[in-house]
Amino acid sequence: MDGCKLEPWMLQSDWRGDRRPLLIVDLADWPEDTELAPLPPVPVIAVGEAGHAQAARADVLAGEVAPLALLVEKIGQAPQASAVLVQLLRAIEGLPPVQALPLESLAFAALQAGREFTAWLAGCKPALPSPSGTLWVSREAGTLNLLIDRPGALNAIDREMRDALFEAFSLAALDPGITKVRLRGRGKCFSLGADLAEFGTTRDPVQAHAIRCVTLPAYPMARRAEIYDVHVQGGCVGSGLEMAAFAGRLTASANAWFQLPETGMGILPGFGGCVSVPRRMGRQRAAALMLSGKRIGAQTALRLGLIDAILDEPAADEGGADAGGGEVLP
Repeated sequence: MDGCKLEPWMLQSDWRGDRRPLLIVDLADWPEDTELAPLPPVPVIAVGEAGHAQAARADVLAGEVAPLALLVEKIGQAPQASAVLVQLLRAIEGLPPVQALPLESLAFAALQAGREFTAWLAGCKPALPSPSGTLWVSREAGTLNLLIDRPGALNAIDREMRDALFEAFSLAALDPGITKVRLRGRGKCFSLGADLAEFGTTRDPVQAHAIRCVTLPAYPMARRAEIYDVHVQGGCVGSGLEMAAFAGRLTASANAWFQLPETGMGILPGFGGCVSVPRRMGRQRAAALMLSGKRIGAQTALRLGLIDAILDEPAADEGGADAGGGEVLP
């Protein structure tokens, strides 16, 4: 780790010849009047007190979400994805979602064509197709009830489910009479993320970016994020978490757990998570969660600001369509 230490004089260096996958700042040795700018194009991890004048400039504050050793290990395993991730998070911090989401998609597209994701795909055993699911949609006065029902695949989001979510979120965005959207997942997990059987099926990154620009549920969801009430139970992983984090109110059962494993696959959260998660827990905490791939429980998620409350909520009605009551929409 000593070879990754960042000294104050190094900020004046020419970074083009530097091949280190990350840099570590010991804030105890860093003058408070020496600004961490411009940052090099790799993760910068600060070690020390969060109250230091330059602590907020780093990409991650070690130990708050994940220990330094874990961050170093995981970044070393996927240096390209890690570098692109922190550059993206720096660039979109404070941008409105409508401006930030295309940038996330472009960064994701670049990594889709990279060697790290290609190697991850090559090492994967082909996933067997799972039964298709249903997004149950019902309306009761001003409340739109949505239930992800694909328990055989632990509510993994495939193309069919993505498109159904996009349509439902678009309805909520366009109808001012809808004042609340309740989103739930049926079964023991809210969602274990994107369907792995579909990973890598669109190998043209330009085409994949074009598809996301017109089908990503995050676009209509972000337009009226404040009306969404999402409750999660069990696993809330990858795209499931990325979507849930947009909600104006996000609650979790005590057994819920959260994970963003994408950088370990050579990519980054591409379902809107680079936009939604930092807005809940801050750029540094989000970066630490993404870079480390660490799984956290509900109590930790609450402490870090990822969720708003822990509460017990009855499981979604096994009847499926009538889970929310009211009229079932086509």
